[in-house]
Amino acid sequence: MASSLNDLYKHKIKTAEELREILGPYPREKKVIMCHGVFDVVHPGHVRHFIYAKSKADILVASLTADKHITKGKFRPHVPEDLRALNLAAFELIDYVLVDHEDKPLKNMAYLQPDFFAKGYEYVSGGLPQKTQEEADILSEYGGEMIFTPGDIVYSSSSLINLAPPSIKTEKLMTLMEKNELTFDGLRDALKKMAGLKVHVVGDTIVDSYTQTAMIGGQTKTPTMSVHYEGRTDYIGGAGVVAKHLRAAGADVTFTTVLGDDQFKNFVIDGLTEFGVECHAVIDRTRPTTNKNAIVAGGYRLLKIDTLDNNSINDEILTEITDRVAKTSCDALVYSDFRHGIFNKRTIPAFLKAVPENVFKVADSQVASRWGNITEFKGFDLITPNEREARFALADQDSGIRPLASSLYDASQCKTLILKLGDRGVLTCTNNEHEDSESFFVVDSFVDRVVDAVGSGDALLSYATLSMIATGSSVIATILGSMAAAAECEVDGNFPITPEDVLKQIDRAQRFVDFDHSGHGQD
Repeated sequence: MASSLNDLYKHKIKTAEELREILGPYPREKKVIMCHGVFDVVHPGHVRHFIYAKSKADILVASLTADKHITKGKFRPHVPEDLRALNLAAFELIDYVLVDHEDKPLKNMAYLQPDFFAKGYEYVSGGLPQKTQEEADILSEYGGEMIFTPGDIVYSSSSLINLAPPSIKTEKLMTLMEKNELTFDGLRDALKKMAGLKVHVVGDTIVDSYTQTAMIGGQTKTPTMSVHYEGRTDYIGGAGVVAKHLRAAGADVTFTTVLGDDQFKNFVIDGLTEFGVECHAVIDRTRPTTNKNAIVAGGYRLLKIDTLDNNSINDEILTEITDRVAKTSCDALVYSDFRHGIFNKRTIPAFLKAVPENVFKVADSQVASRWGNITEFKGFDLITPNEREARFALADQDSGIRPLASSLYDASQCKTLILKLGDRGVLTCTNNEHEDSESFFVVDSFVDRVVDAVGSGDALLSYATLSMIATGSSVIATILGSMAAAAECEVDGNFPITPEDVLKQIDRAQRFVDFDHSGHGQD
């Protein structure tokens, strides 16, 4: 990656200890004024605030609240703390920037003892709020002074973000990659390392069918639609398409599943075998192969007909599958749970016990409209639920995304959590030190135009899994997984994503970054 303009400003971002050494003790010859806020979006009101503050002292210190203490809205902050700090450091009139890891600025105020602390006019126009009084009390203890900047116009960052969230996905990506010393060539190298890795996928196969029709009309006496049958197309879905994604990425894939003794049995086995997946299907004559048939007319889904049996597999089948799990040599084991009989409270303990030693363990529980809980797969190396599945697992519909991810990480006892947030991208949690900002990072969606989001989670899971085995980097895994998901979203249907598809995403992201470095901005 080319040298970033960010390097010009990083020297202004300091710790509290560094600032105390630079500023010296109070009273001092050069006056210091301090501002504090979230600064999720720096708007004209903030600029006026900074200009007025700098006019009152020699040195302006801008302090910002760390990500972990921001609770405005489920998806805030919109801009991560590292990038918010760089945004402030880029202002010429701001001398130093401090990321405050406390929930209030009181501790750093007492530690640094600025001559002045600047507040916006809105904090005094209706009487002094309790929090502002606490700040004033700290200042009075050593002789500092509170200054209120003029504010005939008050701007709200929250209002601006809710009105039109700024598109800063390139800036976020650049900041994350630079922080972890990653390059685009490094991402390309990671793709090459995936070839030949051995993965065992165990899970529910779904045959997804699309029956195309044309609307004829309806009955006059009853509310019955009439359509003309035009054709039907069947696709291998569920855990089967996860196996295909992994194979398309270059892995050697073994797939173990349960199928019925029906027309779809050979369709699944032959289709996977032709694709290069080693398929081991246990045939259960008491249940059908799961089939979900969408009736489509004029591009609209009129109806979906499900043929399935969600009852648990019997003990004989459970033993046959767990024996295969225990005996199959692989680099990674993926439990792909769609709650169609293989995984449930009765069987999961046996599946956990069967996992071979020193195997990278991955779980994905796509519950949709059924009962399922990702936290039942405890102690796994990687889990990739979406927000709805996380809230379902924790019975939590209210928490913000970071607290939700923290709770799920702890409940599942996993090593890496990639929480899928739809068009907002993903949030990754890598350790249980949730008060530490290093525990989380966000990667925005790389999708330019959504054609069909079906299967994007399967693509993410596959490329994230192989990336983790190949590199051990959760950052690379999240970026490449997100790029694979974007490639899937931009095609119609759940088609296996190839390394060439991901390389196109890498090339596109690099073009955006290089464009920014050329001195131009994005629209």
